[in-house]
Amino acid sequence: MKKRRRGTVDIFNLSFLDVVSCGFGAIILLLVIVKVSEPFVLEQSHTDLSGLVRELEEQLREVRGEREILNRELTTRQEQLSESKEKLARLQGELFRIQGRHEASRLDMEAQTVIEQQMALARQKLSAEQKRLLGSAYRRSKEDATIGGVPVDSEYIIFIIDTSGSMQKFAWPLVRRKMAEVLKVYPRVKGIQVLNDMGEYMFSQYKGRWISDTPVRRKAILKRLSSWAPFSNSSPVEGVEAAIRRFYSPDKKISLYIFGDDFSRGSIDSVVRTVSKLNSRGSSGRRRVRIHAVGFPVLFQNAPNYASAARFAALMRRLAETNNGSFVGLNDSRR
Repeated sequence: MKKRRRGTVDIFNLSFLDVVSCGFGAIILLLVIVKVSEPFVLEQSHTDLSGLVRELEEQLREVRGEREILNRELTTRQEQLSESKEKLARLQGELFRIQGRHEASRLDMEAQTVIEQQMALARQKLSAEQKRLLGSAYRRSKEDATIGGVPVDSEYIIFIIDTSGSMQKFAWPLVRRKMAEVLKVYPRVKGIQVLNDMGEYMFSQYKGRWISDTPVRRKAILKRLSSWAPFSNSSPVEGVEAAIRRFYSPDKKISLYIFGDDFSRGSIDSVVRTVSKLNSRGSSGRRRVRIHAVGFPVLFQNAPNYASAARFAALMRRLAETNNGSFVGLNDSRR
């Protein structure tokens, strides 16, 4: 009996192909599953980021709102600070005004003391020179007493007048009236002269020499005073020194009248020493030039500068005390 030959295996038979087809099908299915799931993951990621953005935007709005609130509060605080500074400035100004009034009151009391002393001196018996100048029957009237009891034993009188803007604007009518009152106290003298606080002469043709005392000359002086306004630095020092240097004489009795309101610069002690050196004492021990002063309260009433006004009063008081004169501080620059 003839044996059958073992048959060969066919790799491309139907079963093998089925297996291969199933494998490829599984791979394709996996690929399909992966492709489908990718958009879902991306969409979910996009959704999550949008929520974060909204949260951050909300936080930003909150921060901006807080910033606006803080800016408004800062503006309010700055306005309050500005108001506080203005209030402080007003209070400081009020304090300065009160201090100025206090200083003025103190100076008025000191001036009143000096005036009383000079009035006592004026009540003394008239000297022979006074009798010659005024006449033995002369008596002061109540109107004359407004000069403050100033001794009238001088043969020559000099006016030193502050022609600054403050005096011209606020006190000039009173200056003219007080000058007329002083001239009335001296019915007759040997010579008159008028300078401003810088040492400039009212009448240039009489520079360095005396103006003869006549009724016509007196009227001319008062008339010229109404429009006389040379440059001034609001300090009487230059005029006082110029007058004493030029007109001082051991054989003449001279009274110097200072009209002013301000002394803003320089040393009071230095001025007093200089004037004392120029106005030396005579054989009797008294200085030959009497220095009187009238203070106009312009800087207290119209253009507040209490420090300069107080310095002027202090200087005038010192000059009057050391040069046998009187200082009168007026309490109103209008009358």
